[in-house]
Formats: sequence, structure tokens, C-alpha cells
Amino acid sequence: MVTAFAPGRINLIGEHTDYNNGFVLPAAIKQKITFSVTPNTSESLGTITALDLGETISFDLNHLTPIPHSWSNYVLGLCHEIIKSGSKLTGFDGSFGGDIPIGAGLSSSAALLCSAATALDKCFHLNKSKEEWMYLTQKAEHHFVGTNCGLMDMFASLHGKKNHLMLFDCQHINFQYVPFDLKNFHLILLNTQVSHQLASSEYNTRRKECEEVVSVVRNNGADVSSLRDVLMAVLNENRKSLSDTIFKRAKYVIEENARVLKAVHNLENGDIKSLGELLYETHYGLKNDYEVSCQELDFLVSFTENIPEVAGARMMGGGFGGCTLNLVEKDASSAFLSKMKAAYFNAFGIELPHYFVEPSDGATLLS
Repeated sequence: MVTAFAPGRINLIGEHTDYNNGFVLPAAIKQKITFSVTPNTSESLGTITALDLGETISFDLNHLTPIPHSWSNYVLGLCHEIIKSGSKLTGFDGSFGGDIPIGAGLSSSAALLCSAATALDKCFHLNKSKEEWMYLTQKAEHHFVGTNCGLMDMFASLHGKKNHLMLFDCQHINFQYVPFDLKNFHLILLNTQVSHQLASSEYNTRRKECEEVVSVVRNNGADVSSLRDVLMAVLNENRKSLSDTIFKRAKYVIEENARVLKAVHNLENGDIKSLGELLYETHYGLKNDYEVSCQELDFLVSFTENIPEVAGARMMGGGFGGCTLNLVEKDASSAFLSKMKAAYFNAFGIELPHYFVEPSDGATLLS
């Protein structure tokens, strides 16, 4: 048996920029999924068990097709991409479980994919690099799950490093580790426990809207291949050719890329106050320009603005639910959580789980 784990991730700043070839600033976290693989005697038959759900599916590697609305599509899709890449798999029995809350925006899907990839790589002597796995796991999401995600989640789960963020350039596919020292602040996630049905469909819609802006700007004579190449001045020059909606989408992405680089500068200078202000800017950009927030997320972020011990807060992840990310003074953490939980329950009648998160190591082979 081969066992590996891969972590979930947070993204400090740089939301919805990855599929626009922009900058992101993620970190792997201590919450993880562990995946075990045991080869069996079959040439192509196997099983996968989701331990936390108590569910098992059977599969045939020679006839892999997506199963509607099933968690198994992540692993089946990965097997499909491995075989398409020219590598050989034989029958195996796999199982996984973990402590990443589902639907919280912490990328449990990438953790599942990357833990499975790491275990399968060792079990079947595939000898693929982390970069190869990053693309294969992304393709699995695209082709079997139906989410046209960027590379950030898989990248962060594979490359995480304890006490470091990663400044990832999604255009040139390179990165640098950024030391993460919050001084006397904690990073706390608050889980709205809502996941509005819009999340998946609107994610793909946003991607199409951004691509539409690029197409218009290119047709008007600019040499651009993604929103990463579009400067604000160029966007404004093309204003009359763009609807209000897609103009706002592009405006947000361009401004967010600049915020990521400012955030790295603030971290290098230990300026947590300015970093927190960038988080608020990101949230209101996501709310007003990108329009992927919801009333529960907005309530939590706006409520923190009346708490002096909070340096900054924002919604995190694809949107329409999931978690807010909060920079909170360590000495005030307990009082902060009490206030937030009471206020949220009074407003929505929903309990408010919280998670302390810190940058941790990426996907690792355990045995």
C-alpha cells in the first residue's frame, strides 16, 4: 500500500486572477486529504472508497466516463488523464479521507486530486514531475468535473512550504516563496456554511466574460492574449466597445493583479495594516465589480470593519458562499470569534465554524 497526503489551500489575495494569467498569493494549509492505493490482481478493475462518506465506487480503467454529480469524477478523471498521457495503470483499490471542510473554499478537490496523484505516481512508478501533475490534475477537473479552473489550487497543494506563501505567476508558470510572518496577528477563516447554486455556473460565466474582453481589445488592435496583458489605460480606451458588465469584470482583474504585488511588498515590510486594507479592497471588488459575493459573506466582512483588532477581511474562493479570511490580532482572537458567531447566528440562524490556518508543506508521500 502507498499512502500520500495533500493539503487544502488558502489564497491570501489574487482571487479569480489565475485563469486570467495573473498573479496569485496562495499557501498550502495544515488541513489535508490522505489517499491510499493498493494494487490488486486485476488488469483494469478497481474501487475507490470515500471514508468520510462511507461510499465506494467501482471502475474499469478501460471504460472511464464521468458519473453525474459524483465525488469520484476527480479520481476517475485523473486516471483518465494519466492514461491519455501515455502512462500505464493497472487495477487498484484506493481510499481517502481528511479534515478539509467541504464547500468552504479551501480546495478539498485539489487536495484529493494531488494526494491521489502523489500516491499513484509512487505506486505505479509513473515518475512525473510536480509540474506535470499540476496540468494533469487541472485537466481532470476540466474534462470530468466540468469546472474550467485555473492552476492555482493544484499548484498550491503540490508546492506548499511551511511558513511561506507563494507568489505564482500564472502566465509564465513560475513562482517564488514569500516568507509569511504576521507578527501579532492570526489568520482565521469563518465558514458561512452556505454554498449557493450559482457558484459553479457563474465561475465558468466569469471566465467567458473575461475572454470576451480580451477578444474585443484584440480586435481593436491591441496585442494581448489574456487580461494579464491589458493595462487599465488600454481597458479605458476600449470602454465604448464593452458592456458595463464585462468592463467591470476586467477592471477588477487588472486591479487585483496590482494588489497581489502590493501585498508581497507589504509582507516584506511587515506592514500588516496596509495588507489588511488590500484585503478589504479585494472583497469590495469581488462584490461590486466581479459580483461573486453573497449576503452572508458581505455581512461577515462588513461586521469586521467595526472591530479595531481586525486588520482586514475578505471573501475567499470562487464565491457565493464558503469562507471569509480575517487578519485578527492574536490577543483579540477569542473575543473576535465570540462577536462574529453571535452576530452571524442572530442574522441568519446559522452556526459559524472557524479555522485557524497557517502555511504548511505541500503534497507528501507518507509510505
